[in-house]
Amino acid sequence: MKQPCVYILASRRYGTLYVGVTSDLARRIWEHRSGCVDGFTEKHGVYLLVYAEFHETMEDAIVREKRIKKWRRPWKINLIQSMNPAWRDLYDELLR
Repeated sequence: MKQPCVYILASRRYGTLYVGVTSDLARRIWEHRSGCVDGFTEKHGVYLLVYAEFHETMEDAIVREKRIKKWRRPWKINLIQSMNPAWRDLYDELLR
C-alpha cells in the first residue's frame, strides 16, 4: 500500500504516542515492529498502529505530520478516538 500517510503509534491505550509519516505504511510499521528502526519507538515499546491518515502527496502528509506533532497530547488522543475509539491495532487491516 504505497500512499503518503501520517500515522500514530501507541504503546497501549492512552500510552506513549509517536507521530510519523511514510509513503509505504505497511513496510514502515513492519520496520518499527521488527526492530529495524532504532530510536524512540524501540526504546519506548511503541508498536500499535492506532491512527492512519492518507494524503494525495507526500508534501501534504509532511505538513500534516508537523502540525500534529505540535499538538498537545489531549488533541492527539481526541484525534485517535475520533477514528479508533477502542484503540485497536490497525496493522492487520493493512495486510488484508
